[in-house]
Amino acid sequence: MTANQITPHVGRWITRAVEAAPSGHIPLLFLSGPQGCGKSTALAEAVSALPVPVAGFGLDDVYLKKAERERLALEVSALFRVRGPPGTHDLGLLRSLIAELREASAQSVTALPVFDKLADDRAPREAWRAVLGRPAAIVVEGWLMGVCPDPDAPNSPPINRVEAADADKTWRLHQETVLARSYAPLWDAADGFLHIVPPAFDCVLDWRMQQEAALWAARGEAVPPERRAWVAGFIEHYERLTRRMIAGGRRPGTEIHIDAARQVLSLSAGG
Repeated sequence: MTANQITPHVGRWITRAVEAAPSGHIPLLFLSGPQGCGKSTALAEAVSALPVPVAGFGLDDVYLKKAERERLALEVSALFRVRGPPGTHDLGLLRSLIAELREASAQSVTALPVFDKLADDRAPREAWRAVLGRPAAIVVEGWLMGVCPDPDAPNSPPINRVEAADADKTWRLHQETVLARSYAPLWDAADGFLHIVPPAFDCVLDWRMQQEAALWAARGEAVPPERRAWVAGFIEHYERLTRRMIAGGRRPGTEIHIDAARQVLSLSAGG
């Protein structure tokens, strides 16, 4: 399965938002879920099946450029060389995209950025994705959409090896600071949230390993042990905030609770 069960719920959530929007207003919607839960596929499938045009894309597409993250790593913490945590996204670019889409006409062509994960950098503009016309809704998906800041978190003991490497706590402190100052106003602008909620954080590593195994299987190979170790370390950069999201430290919204096999267990409207 995976996204097949989630997809219709995502589609209905978008449809309800479009129908409830005041005349002329394009709702801004945020879809959250941990890595590997199926949110990206569910959004793509839902958007393709809807009878109205929807601009759907990922927060991953607006990562800072590699050179910009390198500067952040030098000025704040070397841990920011790894993309994903708060502070590694170009929120100015995201806000400009949202504004451009909301101002679009039926004849407009809006270019959405694409992030090249193999190159670990933003793709050149000629490789960006074109959205034609005026969308009925804008949906941005990402693992941390709606996460709440916790100013006390940097004072708590490290929960994994990555946090232990953040000896002076500057990495964690910067994340909480930008969550409060930069991401929170973005959350405030949302017309709705949908959160895909797993039963536990342990599922996230399993799902990410499944993704990795599929990539290597396509090459006719098994995942090397060193690559498995890399994936486990990569997930640790996301662990604290993912656990926070699972525990309810997120903006209110519709919730889809899934099990370890990504089967939908329940659906609730929390906002």
